[in-house]
Parts: sequence; structure tokens; C-alpha cells
Amino acid sequence: MGLFRRNKNNNRPLLRQIIDLIPRHLFKRSVDRYGTDKHCSRYLTYDQLVSQMFGQLNRCHTLEDISAGIGVSLTFISDLGLSQSPARSTMSDGNRKRDWRVFEHLYLGLLRHYRGVLKAKRLPDKVIRDIENKTVKVADSTTVGLCLSLFDWAKFRTAKGGIKIHTCLDSETMLPDMVNITEARVHDSKGLSQQVFKKGDIIVEDRAYYDFLLMKARIEAGNDFVTRIKDNASYEVVAERPLPKDAPAGLVSDVEIHLTGKRAVESGMADYALRKVTVHDAEKDRTLELITNNFGWTAETVGALYRHRWSIEVFFKTLKQNLQVKTFTGTGPNAVKSQIYIALICYLLLELLRRNTCRAGQAFSNFTERIRICLNYYLSLEYVCNQIGQGAKRVGQDKPPDLFSCEREYVTSKIKPLSLIFS
Repeated sequence: MGLFRRNKNNNRPLLRQIIDLIPRHLFKRSVDRYGTDKHCSRYLTYDQLVSQMFGQLNRCHTLEDISAGIGVSLTFISDLGLSQSPARSTMSDGNRKRDWRVFEHLYLGLLRHYRGVLKAKRLPDKVIRDIENKTVKVADSTTVGLCLSLFDWAKFRTAKGGIKIHTCLDSETMLPDMVNITEARVHDSKGLSQQVFKKGDIIVEDRAYYDFLLMKARIEAGNDFVTRIKDNASYEVVAERPLPKDAPAGLVSDVEIHLTGKRAVESGMADYALRKVTVHDAEKDRTLELITNNFGWTAETVGALYRHRWSIEVFFKTLKQNLQVKTFTGTGPNAVKSQIYIALICYLLLELLRRNTCRAGQAFSNFTERIRICLNYYLSLEYVCNQIGQGAKRVGQDKPPDLFSCEREYVTSKIKPLSLIFS
């Protein structure tokens, strides 16, 4: 058995238990759709998924680290469902050649499959009465800087490379249901392929998405939106809307406006009335001017919706801190996109475990670190999530031999080298 003891009554390593949360029919459907196992006999799509998930959860920065980590034990290789540990060159070829869309398709399939569970078990927060039972989408992007000499396709500035991860976060699951990876120079308002949603859906976004044609398309589709108005926007105030007597202190004004700028007139947005709500953020000592096309909400709801936009910033921060989306094991666009989508698959599975297996609320970073520490051990998910605690552990008198006892045996007897003892 080597270093990997089957403890706490489980015959699969923790990594395999996490991978087995992916239904086989969903995985097969993605592989068949893009034909990623055609003309491939050894390093299959499953092998790439396992090796990359190991790299994500174990914070491996290079392909050599992944190969060495998986290949440390023949038992571990077999119990992961692999026939052999992946070589660095083989993984490099897979990153370069295998279509990244197979992992995108798998992620979206997993999101649909587990949507009901994730929605029911999401962490509770304050429900805004005006938008109860409404779907809220939060759109934003995050930039990942890259070395232009290595990633020459990811052009950003003259001497700097980078990519943007354009994301639309679903507030019901608090997971992205739309992701698009582009060069960093692509503007946020052009980054998502789908900009209009179902009738009644609410879109919350920053002023990077302040685009007249986009606003008009959403109004015509029956979407409600909340965004910040640009500082140089031209508009005229049509009517003042009275503030409620019990309005919070940060609420400054609520007015109806018409856009009057040249581009607004050319796009047709000047024909639509909008609502501008001004709120003061005392914590950061700044004033925000928010616009929306919905006149039925209270002004407080408009401000609360825009504050909800912070949830996507938290998601980006959590993703970057706990998974490998800032350093890449390949330099081509296919390798980069594959790694990001596999990171999203890991994020989804970890959130599924955290929300449904953990008894007490745990921070995502603490939970991920616990998974990382136990990744190669044969411990049950329930034990790792709920029974591994902090503090010292006392060993009884009949303690089993450990690695250091082997070293002491060699030092005292000098009969055989350590390499033979470990083998």
C-alpha cells in the first residue's frame, strides 16, 4: 500500500471520490460531442481531467509536479482509474491538441445537473422583497496578466500580455453559468456572447457595460438592469421622485431622466425614460449614480441590487486564491482555456461538497486547504469535511511504525539503504 493507507474505511483516495461526483453519462456526452478520444490510445480525456484536477487541488505549478505527484505510488495510480502516471511530454501534447470546449461543455453540464441541489443549499442571505423569485445575473470580468513573450497570442498592451475571464454569475447558485475567455484588450461590453436574457431577468453590472445598444436590446427583451452611469453622460431630469420617509441615510436622490447625448440619440436610447438613483457609500466615502429601467422598485432596492454586484468580485478573489488560474502549465490558448474550465469544474465540485457535506459553515479557503492536505489519503469525504479538526493528536502506546522509524533503523544498523526499505 505504501504511503497511502486506507483509513476511515474508504478504499478510494479522496481525489477519486471527488472525481466520481462527475456522472459518467455527462462526461461521455462531452467526450462524444467533441470527439476528444478519437485516435487516442493512452492519454484519454479522462486522464487529462484527472491530472489537471490533481494539479488544481494540489497547487502544482508545473507538469513535472503533476507527473511526480500522481506517480508516487502504483496503488494510487490504479485507484485513480489510470493505467499509468502521465508523463510531462504527454500532458503537454494533450494541453496543446485536445479541444478545450470538452471541459467547457462538461462544466455547464455539471451546473445543470446539480443546479437544484446547489440552489437549495446555497448560503442564506437577505432576500430583497421587490425581486423575490426573480433571477439576478451579475456580469463582470477579471484580468489575468501574462508574459507576452510566452503568451504572444494574448495581446493586451505594447509590452504586456493578458486574458480576460468574462463571467455572468447566477445569483441562485452563486456560480457562473456563462464564461468567455478572450484577450485582455477585448472590452467588457463585448466579452459575453449572450447579452440578453429571459424576460423578467435582472442584470447587474458595472459601468464598463454602459452601452446604449445593449441597454436598448435589454429593454426590448423585457430585462431589467442596474448599472452605473458614466461621469460624462449627457441627460436631462424629467421628474423628481419623492424619497420615502424611512429611507436609509445613504439615499440621496431618485429622479427620472432622458439621455440627450449624440450617441444616445443615434442608438434610439433617447426615446426611453430611465431612472437615476444616487446613493452615498459612507464606508468608502463616495457617491454612486445608478441607472435602471425599472420604475417599480424602491430606491433602496436599486442600491441593494448594485451592492449585490460585489458577489462576483468575491467569486473572482476566491477562484484566484484557491485554484490555479494565474499560472499555467501550457502557453497556448487551448492549454490556458482548458486549465481555466477545469478550475471551474473543481470550484463547482468543492462548493457542492461544502454546501451539502459539511455540517457547520466553513470558509471556502479553509475547506479547500483541508481537501488539499488530504487529497492523496484514503479518507472518506464525510470524515475530511466534518471530523478532521485542529489541535494536537495523542498517539497510544501501541502506535504503528512511521517513516522515521525506518530511518532510525537504517542509522543504527546500517544494514540496507532507505531506498530498499521504502520499496
